[in-house]
Amino acid sequence: MTVKALVLNCSLKKGEEESNTEALIKKVTGIMQREGVYTEIVRVADYNVSFGISDDMGGGDEWPEIFEKIKEADIVIIGTPLWLGEKSSIATMVMERIYGGSSLTNEKGQSIYYNKVGGAVITGNEDGAKDAAKSILYGLAHMGFTIPPNTDTYWVGEAGPGPSFIEAEGYKNEFTKQHVQMLAYNLIHFARLLKENPIPAQGTVIQ
Repeated sequence: MTVKALVLNCSLKKGEEESNTEALIKKVTGIMQREGVYTEIVRVADYNVSFGISDDMGGGDEWPEIFEKIKEADIVIIGTPLWLGEKSSIATMVMERIYGGSSLTNEKGQSIYYNKVGGAVITGNEDGAKDAAKSILYGLAHMGFTIPPNTDTYWVGEAGPGPSFIEAEGYKNEFTKQHVQMLAYNLIHFARLLKENPIPAQGTVIQ
């Protein structure tokens, strides 16, 4: 059984430089790869993604390329840094664009996001991780994703300016390490469950 995981890295950084968010993401994908899950990380800032609530805004919008990856994935994780205590502007845009495809349906008439599981990875050196996770996970659930228990992991530094995840060696934090494991294994477990036992149409399709 092939399980595919897609991580949308919503860092504001472009290019090949590893972001702090990506460094924590890789702790999750490393576990998934060892468990036989195909993983892909997409840095959204490297794409020309238009603002809007649609699966394709036209005019050079590159979201459709990312959207195809979402449709093929069994696991979708949103990774974001914190700025001013909130998820990044790119993460907000990504959630809006995902919402733009929520009216599309599968062969049962359910949202195409049914039988996919979602999670969140968050980094920053300021408060707001749980609020960002709450926003992301509720949004994904509202659109049809299944949210297993403990499918968010985060690391934040001390209040005020200071070293971020990579420089501070945040990967050594025991709380973060524990939640990396719970996030990875719970997503894998539920993704496999839903591939074997998809959510039935009864009660989920408007007649």
